[in-house]
Amino acid sequence: MGLTRVVVSLKSLTSGDIFQAQFLVDRGAIDSVAPASELTKIGIKAIGREPYELADGTIIVFEYGLAEITVLSKTTAGRVIFGPEGVEPILGVTALESVGMVVDPASLTLKSLPAIYLK
Repeated sequence: MGLTRVVVSLKSLTSGDIFQAQFLVDRGAIDSVAPASELTKIGIKAIGREPYELADGTIIVFEYGLAEITVLSKTTAGRVIFGPEGVEPILGVTALESVGMVVDPASLTLKSLPAIYLK
């Protein structure tokens, strides 16, 4: 199975500053992740802490904040985890599906759903 990456913009809900980078699309991750320093730089503030399970089974408590998330010209808002320095930014499934997109398993590219699920 290959990897899918896409350019994502995170925008603070209060300052209007933007962090843009190539994000790994991770269908196994619920929330999105970016380096804490980048989130802080654009004015995103931590509003909570949650335990998250990593791929290796380790559970770590991370802070999270809220951001406007833009993927391929489609925008939503959601949780972004304050990750450690050097972490590869991850686009989680909640944001991906919220903008009405899925990963096409054949081409490993993002494709729009005919409609966003409401059932």
